Amino acid sequence: MGNYLIPANSKKSKLILGFFNPIDLVIFTIGCILTLILLFTIRTGNLFVTILDLLPALISAFLVMPVPNYHNMMTLLHNIYSFYFVRNRKYYWRGWCVNGKKR
Repeated sequence: MGNYLIPANSKKSKLILGFFNPIDLVIFTIGCILTLILLFTIRTGNLFVTILDLLPALISAFLVMPVPNYHNMMTLLHNIYSFYFVRNRKYYWRGWCVNGKKR
């Protein structure tokens, strides 16, 4: 007793479609809506203006794009920023299955 098996995909079950948090879908939706507004209001006469119009959707799609070992690029960029610039470098590991022992 006391030996627990934790499924490898237990965190993925908390995500929408296994990849997205609700905030990820909100960011992507806002980027797409902003792109549609820009496409309908600004005349796209050349390629540069068209790329600028599509930029909100492209940036939001990049941020919510799934990446191996992280659920998306936004999480990866946040972890890189916090590891290199913000956080203390002392790590205290405490797993999911602790038997009540203080470390």
